[in-house]
Amino acid sequence: MSNQASNVNPKSRIKLSNPWHLLAVGFGSGLSPIIPGTMGTLASIPFYYLLVQLPLIAYIVVVVASYFIGVTICQKTSDDMKVHDHGSIVWDEFVGFWITMLVVPLMGISIWNWQMVVAGFVLFRFFDMVKPWPISVLDRRVGGGFGIMIDDVLAGVMAAIVLYFVSGYLI
Repeated sequence: MSNQASNVNPKSRIKLSNPWHLLAVGFGSGLSPIIPGTMGTLASIPFYYLLVQLPLIAYIVVVVASYFIGVTICQKTSDDMKVHDHGSIVWDEFVGFWITMLVVPLMGISIWNWQMVVAGFVLFRFFDMVKPWPISVLDRRVGGGFGIMIDDVLAGVMAAIVLYFVSGYLI
């Protein structure tokens, strides 16, 4: 690789006309110059409100399918950007947040309870940014699209567990 090629901004390799890239960057939210992961999680909220209106089993199927498709989405986009897990790739945040928010329909809580959404958002961002064990181990040791996705899935699961226990204070 020439020195000139290595100086190219990875974001310049993103083409929003490419469906893999469009999804990977969360419909452009991950291209934010500040806190792209947080912006990606914010962008996932309207999609959560659409998903949560589905029957519970359909919500779960969509989230699981989004995870498996996300492995490919993230891998292809990461390869195209020539950077592993670039901050602008936020599909993993979408799926992680949706996993966190599974608590709401599972517990029969009103989907319009904004306190649950705010708490889920804060908890997911906390676990995604702090990366406590075992998230940190997966983040460091697992590569590719699977590696990009798995740490956010685990952050989503951990946030969901905490959200479950604090939900009584929010409803």
